[in-house]
Amino acid sequence: MGTTAIFLMMLGWYAGRQPEPADIIMYKVAMNQERAQSMRSAFVYHQSMLIRFKRGNGKIAREEEREYVITPEPKGFKKELTHFAGKYEQGGKFFEYHEPGYQYKGVDIDGGLVNELANSLTNNKDTRDGFGQDPLPLTVKMQHKFSFRLEGKENYRGIEVYRITFKPKKMSLVDCDDDNASCWAGEALIDVHEYQPVLVTSWLAKNIPMAVQILLGTNIKHLGFKVSYKKFDEGLWFPVSYGSEFQVRGLFLYKRTIALSATNTGFKRSDVTSTVSYGLAAIP
Repeated sequence: MGTTAIFLMMLGWYAGRQPEPADIIMYKVAMNQERAQSMRSAFVYHQSMLIRFKRGNGKIAREEEREYVITPEPKGFKKELTHFAGKYEQGGKFFEYHEPGYQYKGVDIDGGLVNELANSLTNNKDTRDGFGQDPLPLTVKMQHKFSFRLEGKENYRGIEVYRITFKPKKMSLVDCDDDNASCWAGEALIDVHEYQPVLVTSWLAKNIPMAVQILLGTNIKHLGFKVSYKKFDEGLWFPVSYGSEFQVRGLFLYKRTIALSATNTGFKRSDVTSTVSYGLAAIP
Protein backbone atom coordinates (compact mmCIF):
# COMPACT_ATOMS: atom_id res chain seq x y z
CA MET A 1 0.00 0.00 0.00
CA GLY A 2 1.42 3.37 -1.03
CA THR A 3 2.17 6.29 1.26
CA THR A 4 -0.68 8.33 -0.21
CA ALA A 5 -3.23 5.56 0.42
CA ILE A 6 -2.05 5.15 4.02
CA PHE A 7 -2.28 8.92 4.54
CA LEU A 8 -5.83 9.02 3.18
CA MET A 9 -6.86 6.11 5.39
CA MET A 10 -5.41 7.84 8.46
CA LEU A 11 -7.09 11.11 7.49
CA GLY A 12 -10.44 9.35 7.12
CA TRP A 13 -10.00 7.60 10.47
CA TYR A 14 -9.09 10.89 12.16
CA ALA A 15 -12.05 12.71 10.59
CA GLY A 16 -14.36 9.96 11.78
CA ARG A 17 -13.11 10.42 15.32
CA GLN A 18 -13.85 14.15 15.39
CA PRO A 19 -17.25 15.47 16.53
CA GLU A 20 -19.44 17.06 13.92
CA PRO A 21 -19.84 20.85 13.98
CA ALA A 22 -22.46 22.06 16.47
CA ASP A 23 -24.79 23.49 13.83
CA ILE A 24 -24.83 20.14 11.97
CA ILE A 25 -25.62 18.28 15.18
CA MET A 26 -28.48 20.67 15.95
CA TYR A 27 -29.83 20.45 12.41
CA LYS A 28 -30.04 16.65 12.79
CA VAL A 29 -31.84 17.22 16.10
CA ALA A 30 -34.36 19.45 14.32
CA MET A 31 -35.03 16.78 11.69
CA ASN A 32 -35.56 14.17 14.40
CA GLN A 33 -37.82 16.52 16.37
CA GLU A 34 -40.13 16.88 13.39
CA ARG A 35 -40.47 13.09 13.17
CA ALA A 36 -40.89 12.80 16.95
CA GLN A 37 -43.65 15.44 16.95
CA SER A 38 -45.56 13.39 14.39
CA MET A 39 -45.09 10.15 16.35
CA ARG A 40 -46.29 11.77 19.58
CA SER A 41 -49.71 12.26 17.99
CA ALA A 42 -50.41 8.56 18.63
CA PHE A 43 -50.28 8.91 22.43
CA VAL A 44 -52.71 9.95 25.15
CA TYR A 45 -51.05 10.89 28.41
CA HIS A 46 -51.44 12.58 31.78
CA GLN A 47 -49.95 15.94 32.72
CA SER A 48 -49.47 17.19 36.27
CA MET A 49 -48.71 20.83 36.96
CA LEU A 50 -47.76 22.76 40.09
CA ILE A 51 -47.44 26.55 40.19
CA ARG A 52 -46.38 28.34 43.37
CA PHE A 53 -46.00 32.07 44.09
CA LYS A 54 -43.97 33.14 47.14
CA ARG A 55 -43.79 36.63 48.62
CA GLY A 56 -40.57 38.48 49.33
CA ASN A 57 -40.56 37.02 52.86
CA GLY A 58 -40.62 33.46 51.48
CA LYS A 59 -44.23 32.70 52.46
CA ILE A 60 -46.67 31.23 49.94
CA ALA A 61 -49.00 33.81 48.36
CA ARG A 62 -50.76 31.49 45.92
CA GLU A 63 -50.56 27.88 44.76
CA GLU A 64 -52.32 25.81 42.11
CA GLU A 65 -52.29 22.10 41.30
CA ARG A 66 -53.65 21.04 37.92
CA GLU A 67 -54.14 17.63 36.31
CA TYR A 68 -54.85 17.17 32.60
CA VAL A 69 -55.47 14.39 30.11
CA ILE A 70 -53.81 15.22 26.79
CA THR A 71 -55.38 13.66 23.67
CA PRO A 72 -53.93 14.00 20.15
CA GLU A 73 -55.98 15.53 17.36
CA PRO A 74 -55.35 15.81 13.60
CA LYS A 75 -53.76 19.18 14.29
CA GLY A 76 -52.41 19.79 17.76
CA PHE A 77 -54.03 18.26 20.84
CA LYS A 78 -56.97 18.46 23.22
CA LYS A 79 -56.29 19.25 26.86
CA GLU A 80 -58.93 18.24 29.41
CA LEU A 81 -58.68 19.50 32.98
CA THR A 82 -59.44 16.56 35.31
CA HIS A 83 -58.41 18.01 38.68
CA PHE A 84 -57.84 21.48 40.05
CA ALA A 85 -56.97 22.75 43.53
CA GLY A 86 -55.98 26.32 44.28
CA LYS A 87 -55.38 28.40 47.37
CA TYR A 88 -54.36 31.97 48.16
CA GLU A 89 -53.18 33.66 51.34
CA GLN A 90 -54.84 36.72 52.83
CA GLY A 91 -54.43 38.08 56.32
CA GLY A 92 -52.38 35.08 57.42
CA LYS A 93 -55.05 32.55 56.35
CA PHE A 94 -55.40 30.33 53.27
CA PHE A 95 -58.56 30.25 51.22
CA GLU A 96 -59.31 27.57 48.64
CA TYR A 97 -60.75 28.01 45.15
CA HIS A 98 -61.73 25.42 42.56
CA GLU A 99 -61.40 26.82 39.06
CA PRO A 100 -58.59 28.36 36.96
CA GLY A 101 -58.54 32.11 36.56
CA TYR A 102 -60.18 32.83 39.92
CA GLN A 103 -59.50 36.34 41.26
CA TYR A 104 -60.56 37.16 44.79
CA LYS A 105 -60.29 40.94 44.45
CA GLY A 106 -60.54 43.66 41.82
CA VAL A 107 -56.81 43.89 41.12
CA ASP A 108 -55.46 40.39 41.72
CA ILE A 109 -52.06 40.29 39.98
CA ASP A 110 -51.27 36.77 41.21
CA GLY A 111 -54.60 35.43 39.95
CA GLY A 112 -54.10 36.76 36.45
CA LEU A 113 -50.43 35.87 36.22
CA VAL A 114 -50.73 32.28 37.44
CA ASN A 115 -53.33 31.48 34.80
CA GLU A 116 -51.34 33.19 32.07
CA LEU A 117 -48.22 31.21 32.97
CA ALA A 118 -50.06 27.90 32.97
CA ASN A 119 -51.50 28.57 29.53
CA SER A 120 -48.50 30.14 27.82
CA LEU A 121 -45.85 27.68 29.02
CA THR A 122 -47.65 24.35 28.54
CA ASN A 123 -50.49 25.06 26.13
CA ASN A 124 -48.72 25.90 22.88
CA LYS A 125 -51.21 25.00 20.13
CA ASP A 126 -48.45 24.81 17.52
CA THR A 127 -46.97 21.68 19.15
CA ARG A 128 -48.10 18.11 19.84
CA ASP A 129 -47.37 18.29 23.56
CA GLY A 130 -48.07 21.88 24.58
CA PHE A 131 -44.57 22.68 25.77
CA GLY A 132 -43.59 26.06 24.36
CA GLN A 133 -40.68 25.97 21.92
CA ASP A 134 -39.69 29.64 22.02
CA PRO A 135 -36.71 29.25 24.42
CA LEU A 136 -35.60 25.99 22.72
CA PRO A 137 -33.59 25.90 19.47
CA LEU A 138 -34.88 22.45 18.52
CA THR A 139 -36.66 23.20 15.25
CA VAL A 140 -35.44 24.51 11.91
CA LYS A 141 -37.75 27.50 12.36
CA MET A 142 -36.05 28.44 15.64
CA GLN A 143 -32.45 27.47 14.89
CA HIS A 144 -31.73 30.28 12.44
CA LYS A 145 -31.94 32.70 15.38
CA PHE A 146 -29.04 31.09 17.27
CA SER A 147 -25.34 30.41 17.04
CA PHE A 148 -24.13 27.10 18.49
CA ARG A 149 -20.90 25.95 20.10
CA LEU A 150 -19.90 22.36 20.83
CA GLU A 151 -18.41 22.34 24.34
CA GLY A 152 -17.55 18.65 24.41
CA LYS A 153 -18.81 15.14 24.92
CA GLU A 154 -19.76 13.73 28.34
CA ASN A 155 -21.80 11.14 30.19
CA TYR A 156 -25.15 12.28 31.59
CA ARG A 157 -26.95 9.69 33.72
CA GLY A 158 -25.54 6.84 31.70
CA ILE A 159 -26.18 8.50 28.31
CA GLU A 160 -23.35 9.70 26.07
CA VAL A 161 -24.20 13.26 25.08
CA TYR A 162 -22.86 16.31 23.30
CA ARG A 163 -23.01 19.48 25.37
CA ILE A 164 -23.86 22.37 23.07
CA THR A 165 -24.31 25.97 24.16
CA PHE A 166 -26.40 28.46 22.22
CA LYS A 167 -26.94 32.20 22.15
CA PRO A 168 -28.99 34.55 19.94
CA LYS A 169 -27.42 35.92 16.78
CA LYS A 170 -29.55 39.02 17.33
CA MET A 171 -30.56 39.99 20.85
CA SER A 172 -34.05 41.32 21.66
CA LEU A 173 -35.46 41.80 25.14
CA VAL A 174 -38.43 43.64 23.70
CA ASP A 175 -39.81 40.70 21.70
CA CYS A 176 -38.52 37.19 22.41
CA ASP A 177 -40.79 35.88 19.63
CA ASP A 178 -39.23 38.07 16.94
CA ASP A 179 -38.78 36.07 13.72
CA ASN A 180 -35.13 37.06 13.48
CA ALA A 181 -34.11 37.60 17.10
CA SER A 182 -34.37 36.00 20.51
CA CYS A 183 -33.80 36.82 24.17
CA TRP A 184 -32.75 33.26 25.11
CA ALA A 185 -29.40 31.56 25.60
CA GLY A 186 -28.62 28.19 27.14
CA GLU A 187 -27.26 24.71 26.63
CA ALA A 188 -28.53 21.42 25.23
CA LEU A 189 -27.44 17.88 26.02
CA ILE A 190 -27.85 15.84 22.84
CA ASP A 191 -27.77 12.03 22.61
CA VAL A 192 -24.61 11.25 20.62
CA HIS A 193 -26.09 8.26 18.81
CA GLU A 194 -29.68 9.33 18.18
CA TYR A 195 -29.38 13.12 17.88
CA GLN A 196 -32.25 13.68 20.28
CA PRO A 197 -32.38 16.21 23.14
CA VAL A 198 -31.93 14.73 26.61
CA LEU A 199 -31.98 17.98 28.60
CA VAL A 200 -32.32 21.57 27.39
CA THR A 201 -31.72 24.51 29.72
CA SER A 202 -32.40 28.12 28.75
CA TRP A 203 -32.03 31.51 30.40
CA LEU A 204 -32.29 35.17 29.48
CA ALA A 205 -29.28 36.10 27.38
CA LYS A 206 -29.20 39.61 28.83
CA ASN A 207 -30.35 41.22 32.06
CA ILE A 208 -33.11 43.80 32.22
CA PRO A 209 -31.38 47.19 31.64
CA MET A 210 -30.39 48.95 34.86
CA ALA A 211 -32.22 52.10 33.80
CA VAL A 212 -35.50 50.17 33.68
CA GLN A 213 -34.80 48.62 37.07
CA ILE A 214 -34.12 51.99 38.66
CA LEU A 215 -36.78 54.13 36.97
CA LEU A 216 -39.64 51.62 36.96
CA GLY A 217 -38.64 49.39 39.85
CA THR A 218 -39.10 46.38 37.57
CA ASN A 219 -36.84 43.38 37.17
CA ILE A 220 -36.84 39.63 36.41
CA LYS A 221 -34.09 37.43 37.80
CA HIS A 222 -33.10 33.85 36.93
CA LEU A 223 -35.81 33.48 34.29
CA GLY A 224 -35.21 30.26 32.40
CA PHE A 225 -36.52 26.77 31.74
CA LYS A 226 -35.41 23.16 31.88
CA VAL A 227 -37.01 20.51 29.71
CA SER A 228 -35.98 16.86 29.98
CA TYR A 229 -36.77 14.11 27.47
CA LYS A 230 -37.12 10.31 27.64
CA LYS A 231 -36.95 7.67 24.94
CA PHE A 232 -40.02 5.46 24.53
CA ASP A 233 -39.50 3.62 21.29
CA GLU A 234 -37.30 3.71 18.20
CA GLY A 235 -37.29 7.34 17.11
CA LEU A 236 -39.83 8.40 19.74
CA TRP A 237 -38.60 10.78 22.42
CA PHE A 238 -41.05 12.71 24.55
CA PRO A 239 -40.67 15.76 26.81
CA VAL A 240 -41.45 14.40 30.27
CA SER A 241 -40.63 17.25 32.64
CA TYR A 242 -40.60 21.02 32.46
CA GLY A 243 -39.45 23.34 35.20
CA SER A 244 -38.76 26.98 35.94
CA GLU A 245 -38.14 29.19 38.96
CA PHE A 246 -37.54 32.93 38.78
CA GLN A 247 -38.05 36.19 40.64
CA VAL A 248 -40.26 39.07 39.56
CA ARG A 249 -40.33 42.61 40.88
CA GLY A 250 -42.85 44.99 39.36
CA LEU A 251 -43.30 48.70 39.94
CA PHE A 252 -41.53 48.60 43.34
CA LEU A 253 -44.42 47.08 45.29
CA TYR A 254 -44.94 43.66 43.71
CA LYS A 255 -42.32 40.97 44.40
CA ARG A 256 -42.68 37.24 43.86
CA THR A 257 -40.59 34.10 43.47
CA ILE A 258 -42.46 31.94 40.96
CA ALA A 259 -41.90 28.19 40.56
CA LEU A 260 -43.56 26.08 37.89
CA SER A 261 -43.18 22.37 37.22
CA ALA A 262 -45.00 20.03 34.85
CA THR A 263 -44.57 16.30 34.26
CA ASN A 264 -45.98 13.99 31.60
CA THR A 265 -46.75 10.39 32.61
CA GLY A 266 -49.08 7.46 31.87
CA PHE A 267 -48.48 7.35 28.13
CA LYS A 268 -50.92 5.17 26.22
CA ARG A 269 -51.32 4.64 22.50
CA SER A 270 -54.59 6.20 21.44
CA ASP A 271 -55.54 3.15 19.35
CA VAL A 272 -54.52 0.40 21.79
CA THR A 273 -54.93 -0.30 25.49
CA SER A 274 -51.30 -0.92 26.42
CA THR A 275 -49.64 1.72 28.56
CA VAL A 276 -46.00 2.76 28.47
CA SER A 277 -44.75 3.58 31.96
CA TYR A 278 -41.43 4.49 33.55
CA GLY A 279 -39.98 6.32 36.54
CA LEU A 280 -39.42 10.05 36.18
CA ALA A 281 -36.08 11.51 37.14
CA ALA A 282 -36.15 14.84 38.99
CA ILE A 283 -35.04 17.94 37.14
CA PRO A 284 -31.51 18.76 38.31
